[in-house]
Amino acid sequence: MKDKDFAFFKELVETPSPSGFEQPAQRIVRRELGGVADEVRTDVMGNVIARIGGQGEDLPRVMLAGHCDEIGFMIRYIDEGGFLYFAPIGGVDAHLVPGQRVTVHTVGGPVLGVVGKKPIHLIDPKDRETVVKFKSQFIDIGVSSREEAEKIVAVGDPATFAVGLERLQGDRVTSRAFDDKMGAFIVARILQEVRRRGPAPVELYGVSTVQEELGLRGGTTSAYGVNPDVGIAVEVGVATDVPDIDKKEAGETKVGAGPILARGANINPALFELLLRVAREEEIPFQVAGAPRATGTDANVMQVSRGGAATALVSVPLRYMHSPVELLCLADLENTVRLLTGLLYRIESRQAFIPN
Repeated sequence: MKDKDFAFFKELVETPSPSGFEQPAQRIVRRELGGVADEVRTDVMGNVIARIGGQGEDLPRVMLAGHCDEIGFMIRYIDEGGFLYFAPIGGVDAHLVPGQRVTVHTVGGPVLGVVGKKPIHLIDPKDRETVVKFKSQFIDIGVSSREEAEKIVAVGDPATFAVGLERLQGDRVTSRAFDDKMGAFIVARILQEVRRRGPAPVELYGVSTVQEELGLRGGTTSAYGVNPDVGIAVEVGVATDVPDIDKKEAGETKVGAGPILARGANINPALFELLLRVAREEEIPFQVAGAPRATGTDANVMQVSRGGAATALVSVPLRYMHSPVELLCLADLENTVRLLTGLLYRIESRQAFIPN
């Protein structure tokens, strides 16, 4: 990955964007695509929609979607001692939260806090292996009273894990919020590649969607507005190359082995076969995952929007999803950009995806 692309990726991932509070990240997406796309707009939900016109007439409309929202927390109550009680935004694992540093994003700026927990010395032995419920967890920002806390934070403020992107060995990196700002990054990079190469035979829409973690909300509304013939969700996929995952149940997917192509009822068969052909012709490594039901991604809502669309799900393998230490391989991101960019130049007509 080029240094300028890595800098964009790092900035996007580290910029807070819990579901419902995505605009700090969306401002970065708009900045990066402002000089690239023919049109960049933001809809009432907060989705950023960028369009690049194609070469030809009556072109199929292609929508690439990556959601920019991340899991997080919301302040619900401040007690007399100034401790902040919170609820999760999205699917946060309660096991992971006690003892973490968090950032509360307030009107006045970021405020550092820690999620406290009773010392193990004071916990009954029978309770030491019990998960502390969210309603019993609290954030300590270092104040001594409700009055002092309320000068700094407010009920409804969002919070995120206070970690950023770090390099591990080779081209593997770790951070919070790869799910799925990585997807929004890839969509932006594909638009940049299309602008560099020249017009594709499609009307291309790149969408950084919002509120996916709360029920595919931004994907639903943006797909209705764009009305694509082809819709492709760019997501993270569970990497199963770690201990204690049953591959007979979850399948086998590895970090560094290329993008994961979903196959199943949510996926248009002709589009899936075209993705396979592009990967083979361009010698791009790939993996296949079975998806026997709705995928739970923006591909699901794109497929059934209006009169329906030919959909695909292309995922980057990710370890430790929905944690502060998500891990992926940068080469998988680059190969996903190559795969989907190559696909755009091989789409011939919207009729090519109608089952026969």
